[in-house]
Amino acid sequence: MTDTIEVERKRELSDDGSTLTPLLAQLGYVASAPITEVDTYYSRPDVDYIQTVECLRVRRRGDFAEITYKPASTPTTHAADDVVSKVETNVILHEGKQAHTAERLLTSIGMRELVRVEKTRTTYRHPETPGVTVNIDTVHGAGTFIETEVNRPTADGAAELVEHIEKQLGINGHPTVALPYRDLVLRQHEQPATPTTHR
Repeated sequence: MTDTIEVERKRELSDDGSTLTPLLAQLGYVASAPITEVDTYYSRPDVDYIQTVECLRVRRRGDFAEITYKPASTPTTHAADDVVSKVETNVILHEGKQAHTAERLLTSIGMRELVRVEKTRTTYRHPETPGVTVNIDTVHGAGTFIETEVNRPTADGAAELVEHIEKQLGINGHPTVALPYRDLVLRQHEQPATPTTHR
């Protein structure tokens, strides 16, 4: 189990993010191969994690799986500029197949499944700034986003670093996204279908 403070901000992109690839490379960022992550989100029967903006999820990608919990949002953890700073608790599972077991465990003890989110993520890391990632995410049913993330034992200076990286990438004019991917996908599920016009 590992605990870190995750400081991040998401912004919405109007394209697939490929226009940022040359600039990221020029700044020294190294891209990982695109991966598909499937996150299954849960809530307690007596507490609505949508309202509290808590996160309990089982994530799987290939042979990797983990359970993650992030606490409720407060004015301290979620700033007005949509920088989110939370302690992230991760439990790494032995193998990807255990994601199914973890999901069964959570439902067996009464947790409510909220939604399953599938996204394709390309992660960029800079060799001189450990703990910093820039993620370009294409979220099925929600759109494409760029997430600048700093993971450290404390949040000191992390929000300023997020701001600095965004300015370097020229994305500080893109709209910030306050909601988690979970909520964005749920909103899409809740929208009524467009009526079919019969001719």
